[in-house]
Amino acid sequence: MTADPLLFIVSSPSGAGKTTLTQRLLQQVDGLTFSVSHTTRKPRANEVHGQDYWFTSVDDFRAMVDEDRFAEWAEVHGNYYGTAVSELDRARAEHRRGILFDVDYQGARQIKSKFPEAIGIFILPPSMDELEKRLRGRASDDEATILKRFAKAKEEIEHYPFFDYIVRNETLQTALAELVGIVHAEQCRRHRLAPMAEAILRSIR
Repeated sequence: MTADPLLFIVSSPSGAGKTTLTQRLLQQVDGLTFSVSHTTRKPRANEVHGQDYWFTSVDDFRAMVDEDRFAEWAEVHGNYYGTAVSELDRARAEHRRGILFDVDYQGARQIKSKFPEAIGIFILPPSMDELEKRLRGRASDDEATILKRFAKAKEEIEHYPFFDYIVRNETLQTALAELVGIVHAEQCRRHRLAPMAEAILRSIR
């Protein structure tokens, strides 16, 4: 019987680097897949429909909510974001070892309430000054959006105790190494590998 994939929730304030880190993590660890969220916001210049997000209309998103087709969903910065249940089904069908959810703390709470075994990882910026610098360095948001995201960051950081791990993204390389370590450690937990150990014991009796 194939084990269900591990569920990794990665969350952070906007601009702290979670999207870049999850992309690099997928490249470094075999067997992981990315949960592509639905959103009603407009795509940025470098984003691809079906790869970065499923970009959809507000009406279509609300219809999916009414049909209970989301594992989690939330309104963030005036836009809707949600993870379709079909993403978990896809990961199981592809026999993936783990699936990554790039969500905010509201989405993390919903996933944890439905899947208590999910592993929560919160990405911290080095400082609020650095966070503001990164937000302004994107060159894809207007001033009003930048100020709104920065003001929201404190509220998001206040929810760090809800998560199982914290990674401080001061340098990408170090933060990525810590993320990889978390994934490997979770895959090696005793209760996950106990059947393998018991099989070895049975073979020598």
